[in-house]
Amino acid sequence: MRFVLLLLTGCVSAYIETVGGDAAKQVTRSYYTDMPMAWQAVIDVMKNSQLDVTNREGGFMLTKWIDNTSEKNFSDSFGNANVYLKAQYRLRISLAPGFLHKKNTVTIGIIKEQLTQEDLLEGFKPLPTDLIAENTLLYRIGRVITIRSKIAAADAEKNKKELQKSGL
Repeated sequence: MRFVLLLLTGCVSAYIETVGGDAAKQVTRSYYTDMPMAWQAVIDVMKNSQLDVTNREGGFMLTKWIDNTSEKNFSDSFGNANVYLKAQYRLRISLAPGFLHKKNTVTIGIIKEQLTQEDLLEGFKPLPTDLIAENTLLYRIGRVITIRSKIAAADAEKNKKELQKSGL
């Protein structure tokens, strides 16, 4: 039984690679917030990246290809990995509004597409992601949402006290 299961999973991954299917993993996280605050948090976190496509209504964002050859060669030099002639990646970010426990939520998903080239005679090949960049970005987005929510709540409380003071 184990052999058959191993054989099936191997065949499926080989099929995905030969057909050109998307083998990239999407990392998702849901936040208790509304869509405008989540969108602004993503924009703030991605402010140092050049964006290629942004669609606020569709909840989609795509960065331009970012060269990370030196980072890949440095981080992989401690193992037995190959040296890359070129390495580049881009991020696909999607936002989807929803409801959970009668509260607004936004689910944010990030896919990192990493391509590497080992020599001049071959083209770029996809490289699986280690999911560190995706989880780091989702953590930063969550922190921005938390901070902004606390500031908004403090401002609302301040306005409420001022209204009570003025007798309105």
